[in-house]
Amino acid sequence: MKAVIVHGVYGSPSENWFPWLKGELEYNGWEVRVPEFPTPENQSLENWMKVFEGMRDFVDKDTVFIAHSLGPSFVLSILESLDFKVAGCFFVSGFTGGPLGVSEIDEINKSFTEKDFDWEKIKKNCGYFETFFSDNDPYVPIKRSLEFSNKLMCDFVSIGGAGHFNKEAGYTRFKELLDSILNKY
Repeated sequence: MKAVIVHGVYGSPSENWFPWLKGELEYNGWEVRVPEFPTPENQSLENWMKVFEGMRDFVDKDTVFIAHSLGPSFVLSILESLDFKVAGCFFVSGFTGGPLGVSEIDEINKSFTEKDFDWEKIKKNCGYFETFFSDNDPYVPIKRSLEFSNKLMCDFVSIGGAGHFNKEAGYTRFKELLDSILNKY
């Protein structure tokens, strides 16, 4: 199996639980890529898609996307651009739609989240979706996480007190996510 781990706004491949998850998946025989996308400088859907173009040959029917925060909205745009079905997507603190009410991110997130998604094509191009969200996420309200999960018509996991599933919330490892991925694949 293959995995692509996608960070969010103001993020990087070396933060939070990403390096740990990459190591755990590789230990289990997976090929893993964790690309670095421009943020916050030059952050736009167009610029992130340019980075993804260099990875397009890596992505196939055995690929699982794992994405955090803004990453899930970006992966939805990737799924819209594919002409085949990937194995699955695991989304953490995902959202779409209007502003979250956080001025330093709302403007640079617009091109990713404030668009008309082709939900039917997205669902057609992915074999499995699962979302994770927290009841005390300081950036993504639980209502937005539930709306996101409902649009995908997928299973969701609510973890109490997990904040934004980042280092500040104590997430340098994410065992529930790893277990869910390995139990599915």
